[in-house]
Amino acid sequence: MIYDSIIIGGSAAGASAGIYLARRKLPMLMISEDFGGEVATSGEIWNYPGFVETDGIALSEKFREHLKANGVEPELGVRVDRVVKTEEADGHFDIFARKSGKEILYQAKTVIIATGVHPRHLNLPGEDEFRGKGVTYCTTCDGPLFKNKKVVTIGGGNSALESALMLSAIASHVTLININSMFKGEQVLIDKVTAQSNIEILYEAQTKAIEGSQFVERVVYTHKPSGEERRVDTQGVFIHVGLIPNSSIVSEQVIKNRFQEIEVNSRCETNIPGLYAAGDVTNVPYKQIAIATGQGVLAALSAVDYVNKLGAQ
Repeated sequence: MIYDSIIIGGSAAGASAGIYLARRKLPMLMISEDFGGEVATSGEIWNYPGFVETDGIALSEKFREHLKANGVEPELGVRVDRVVKTEEADGHFDIFARKSGKEILYQAKTVIIATGVHPRHLNLPGEDEFRGKGVTYCTTCDGPLFKNKKVVTIGGGNSALESALMLSAIASHVTLININSMFKGEQVLIDKVTAQSNIEILYEAQTKAIEGSQFVERVVYTHKPSGEERRVDTQGVFIHVGLIPNSSIVSEQVIKNRFQEIEVNSRCETNIPGLYAAGDVTNVPYKQIAIATGQGVLAALSAVDYVNKLGAQ
């Protein structure tokens, strides 16, 4: 079956696109490895319109409920390898994927890439060795495992600030390591972090290694102003140093910027007719949940117009 549209991704952008396509009664499918993406790993959320206060897990569940109310059941456990536009007369897309170890081919007239991002690694000695043994990239997922323990968060943006705040309510002590002389996140988060008595902030500290025996025991860093190498004893390391777009599934013909974000215009169109992208995987300047949902709507409506024009030919 060739669907009118297939959405790849199960988070904010994908959910809003799915809702709008379903309401237009387009034959469509939504596929993803999991549901929620980076939204589900977010802690407290105070800036999503209509929700004075929520969290990533609760908001992701609301997205899923809204999809279900419109008859959309995402097909999960699907890992997409590549998306290719065929040279056939109808110019449809082939989506090569795997599910439960089996290769699957999906086909669609239009495709919406809403695959989001994944955590950036520091590529430090000990980082891979101790992953799952004290090193983690998801505070929401793993923070509760470190109750009354000493932990370290590494990063200088909103995600690191949110991590430190969340951990301050769980762990006995939090050390926040920032390579820069100031934070790049929202001032309200900075104010909250600096007000917590059990959060210690290390500025101009460049992390060099993660050490331990069976589990994490310490973080080694260089104090940049003095050049002195120092250590912080810890039982957990939470790394929040940025995100990388999940854009490798599209062909080389799709234009990306130097950060590997898919370039889109105001209608969420890529340079390939019929291929759209929405959310954090794109070159949108601000990575916010509200913006991702808006882009999902734009992509869906653009796909509808494209399909309608195909039918009129």
